[in-house]
This record gives sequence, structure tokens and C-alpha cells, in this order.
Amino acid sequence: MRFKITLNRTGRQRMLPMDYQYFLSAWIYKVIGNADREFASFLHTSGYTTENKQFKLFNYSPLDFGRPVLWKEKALFEILSEQLFLNVSFHLAEAAEKFIIGLFNNQQVYVGDQFNGLDLVVTQVERLPEPVLTNYMHYRALSPVVISLKDDNNKYARYLAPTDIDYCRLLLQNLVNKFDSVPHASSLPADVDVDFDFKLKSKPKSKLVTIKPYTPEQSKVRGFVFDFTLTCPVDIHRFILATGIGEKNSTGFGWVEVF
Repeated sequence: MRFKITLNRTGRQRMLPMDYQYFLSAWIYKVIGNADREFASFLHTSGYTTENKQFKLFNYSPLDFGRPVLWKEKALFEILSEQLFLNVSFHLAEAAEKFIIGLFNNQQVYVGDQFNGLDLVVTQVERLPEPVLTNYMHYRALSPVVISLKDDNNKYARYLAPTDIDYCRLLLQNLVNKFDSVPHASSLPADVDVDFDFKLKSKPKSKLVTIKPYTPEQSKVRGFVFDFTLTCPVDIHRFILATGIGEKNSTGFGWVEVF
């Protein structure tokens, strides 16, 4: 299920780091943790697990703050709008809707690092309507989609572009692993790969995002934004809208909208 969160600026600070994704992820974990520490610990340490792979099944969109002033040399946005919007999604039962709304309502948050950031307060949380889904859907990635490949000859994973020959296979593998990691009313057919068809519909744009900036754990992740069509079972489409597509969804990667 997807929710739209409305946030109002409460401080005078208007500068926001361009790499703000991690700060939003930390806030979401904190909100969950304050309400249910056991659930937060489960998400943070293991998530939904299958075959030694760990998944944290929530996702969130980029912040919608209108037209900012871009300070490219300082990697900052100057936010002119008093009101910002954020979409979040969770793979949770329908009964959790009121719980999620209550969880985020009136929350205060600082989004930023020790140098620049915004003081915000949540003024409204509303559930977004579910789109009509068919086996064939057209999507636009609003945040970078991450697919990586690790081999024994390299210390670090290689981040793939949608034009890479292995991209479709690894995208399907990631989706199936995540889907199979939690109980479902229905299971995927054994030949799901036969019905899975990914087609790139725009020129992919590379995005390099810094995670945990100004800390010893700082790292950089590369993903791509693009339009695409996807043919697959409706249950997978529904799952994508709830959890994101590709890797690192709980850090704000792989948010898509029906296009």
C-alpha cells in the first residue's frame, strides 16, 4: 500500500543536500522503531529472508519540493517551497492502513546532515488509490533503479545499466527472490520467466548517490532512471508498487510510477 505524506517546513533553513535519500530512510526506521521496536529491529537486522538474502520491504519516492535553486558546486538544493511531499509504500496487510497513518501523522523530522538540512513536520498522511493493473504495465522510474553483479574476481559489485545483457535476468531474479521471501495468498508459476518481458522505453540516465555521507560507512551507489514496460503476473506488478524494483529499496532506490 502507498501513502502520500505532506510535510511543512518549520525552520528558516532552506538548503538540502542533494544526496538526502539516506536521511529519509533513517527517519522512516526511527518512526517505526518508536512505535514498535521489535518490528523495526526485524526490518533492520533481517527483514524478510530467503536463501540467505535479506530484504526490507518498504520504499519511498524522492521528495517533491517544486522548483528548487540548484547549487551544483556545493551539491545542495535551495528549497523555496514551504510544503513538501513524500510517497512511501509498504508490503503490509490491508489492516495496517490506519496504523501507518497514525504512525506518521504529526511527526517532526530533520532531513539533512550536520551542515545543511530542513526541519519538517508531517501535516497530513493519506493513502493513495491503487492503479488498475494488468499483465502489461508502463512505468517511469523516479528514483534510480539499482541492479548489481558481483563476481569472484572483483572486490566490489558492478552496477549494471538497463542496456546490459544480464540486466533483465538479474531484475527478474531480484523480484522473484523478494516475492518468495514473504507468505502470499498466491505463488508465482514455475515458468514465470516465460511471461516476464522487460523493455526499455527511454535513454537511461545514470545517477550516483552517496549513502551515509560524512561517516566512516560512506559509500556510493549507482542506479539509472528510465521509462520501461514490464510484462509479468499482476501479483508482481502489485508487489513492485509496494516495495520498489531492483535493489536497496529501503534506501530510496527503485521507486516507480505507472506511466
